[in-house]
This record gives sequence, structure tokens and C-alpha cells, in this order.
Amino acid sequence: MSGHSKWSTIKHKKAKVDSQRAVVFQKYSRELIVAARLGGPDPAGNFRLRTAIEKAKAAGLPNDNIKRAIEKGAGAGAAENYEELIYEGYAAGGVAVVVEAMTDNRNRTAGDIRSYFTKYNGSLGATGCVGWMFDQKGSISFDKSVDYEKLFDSAINLDAEDIIEEEEEYKVLTSVENFQKVVEGLEKEGFKSTTAELTRIPQNTIEITDENTASQIMKLLDKLEEHDDVQNVFANFDISDDILQKLEA
Repeated sequence: MSGHSKWSTIKHKKAKVDSQRAVVFQKYSRELIVAARLGGPDPAGNFRLRTAIEKAKAAGLPNDNIKRAIEKGAGAGAAENYEELIYEGYAAGGVAVVVEAMTDNRNRTAGDIRSYFTKYNGSLGATGCVGWMFDQKGSISFDKSVDYEKLFDSAINLDAEDIIEEEEEYKVLTSVENFQKVVEGLEKEGFKSTTAELTRIPQNTIEITDENTASQIMKLLDKLEEHDDVQNVFANFDISDDILQKLEA
């Protein structure tokens, strides 16, 4: 299983536990604010906002919170001036890590992220140092209750790049440019996605066999995910299920 799939699976399981935490709600609210600010408050004409609303609802963000965030982004009331930033570096074992953040204080965020990398035997690098190791893709997930053959045919007809079967779901991968077309095309075909997002998929993965190194990687990724300003974290590791189970225990 690739680092992308492994980390995605871990995050999916964590999300079920963490869904009511305030920090998770804050992440979705920030995405709603920025999406509404950049593309307007009408989801019918703002694809990024529409996908942000769907993700927020799936995570359990109350409708009132969603409405307030959109209003803030559209200029109703005081809205924080968030900027989108990307941080890149290496975790223990030479694992490449890309962090997507939204912040109203880049100095604070950079300082925090740098300290996390250092604490867990990694190093924060310059912009571009590891980003080239990941391909940006659209990722659309579907519950396994859907008809795989029909999904496959529809996705290919819409020029999707790949369809992957994972443990709990099917994933349709697209180019960034074709992402909206495929999402909307599959919706018209009657396929309701569980998530639709832009992601970063590692071109190659690093196998981690040392339990201590694996522990440092997972602690770093957990710490980054928990930070208020961090929206997404991507890494190119492969850790066996046996080691992950030991770490969880």
C-alpha cells in the first residue's frame, strides 16, 4: 500500500474518532471562508465551495457553522485574512512530507511546524525540496456499495486517469484540470461520492521497517494534523500493518 493510501486510511479512521473536536471544525471552517472569499458564496457557481460544504457536512460541522463561515468569506462581518501556504521537509528515515496550511500569522505557523519537524528527528526544508516527489491529483471516493463496473466505465468515459480499489472504498483519480468535470459527470450518472478533494500522491514510497523510526514519523504527522493552521499532510512512507498495530497498542 502506498504512503498516500496508508496515511489516508489512518486519517480516515482517526476522523471517525476526532470528528467532534473543535480543531477539526476549525479546519473545515477555514476552507469554507477561503473558498467563499475567492469564488463567491454561491456553491452552484463555486466548485471549491461546494466540495468544501460537502466535506464539512460529512465531518459533522453544524449547518449554522457552515453558513457563518461562508458569510465571513463573502464579507459579512469580520473575516480573518487567511493565506494558503505549503511547507516541505523530511521526517525521520528520509520520508518526504508536504504540509498544506491556512494561516493569519505565517511566522507563528512556520515556527510551530519547524519545531515539530525538529522534535521528531526531521527537518523543515525550502519550498520545492520534496514537492516534486508528489503528483497532484483529484481524488473521488465511493462506498463499495456502488457497482464497480458501472463506475469504472463512467469514470473512463469522463477521462479519469485511474480507478483504485482500497480496503473500504473505490477511488477515482483525475488530473487537477479534469477534477471538476469528473466529479460533476459522475454525479449526473447517479454516483454519490463520499469525498472529493485535490490530493498529492507520492511517485515512490520509502519502506520503514524500524519501529522507532516509524514511531517518530507517526508522531510528527499526528502533531502536524492537530495544528489549527494545518489543512492537509502528505507523506511518502510505507509502514507494515504489524508495526502500525504495535504503535497503536
